[in-house]
Amino acid sequence: MILNRPYLINFPKISDYRGNLTFIQYPDHIPFELKRVYWLYDVPSGQIRGGHAFKTQDEIIITLSGSVEIYTSDGVTEDSITLNRPYVGLHVPKLTWRQLRNFSTNTVVMILSSDSYDENDYIIDYSLFSTLR
Repeated sequence: MILNRPYLINFPKISDYRGNLTFIQYPDHIPFELKRVYWLYDVPSGQIRGGHAFKTQDEIIITLSGSVEIYTSDGVTEDSITLNRPYVGLHVPKLTWRQLRNFSTNTVVMILSSDSYDENDYIIDYSLFSTLR
């Protein structure tokens, strides 16, 4: 597992005639203890969320419904992945620039965070971010 680059995590998926169930528990499925969970929904067409990096915080992004494109950059390497399965998450480590874009209709994205909200942890200027990397 590469900890300084984004990577996909496949969570357990239990299927039977009643439907599917997926769960997440620490430390079995995620590399950090949860401190915060938030979600995005009703994102208007064409809008971009994110556009920042965190100094100390790791996150896991999961699309519970619909699909979203996640753009990431470490200041040198750029990547883009579409999340559209509720049993797959993208681990985005600290000091990784991220943007969420191309939300499909009725998309719900849940984000698991390694830390509580701290405005000072955000890097919102890409030029500054590039110098920190």
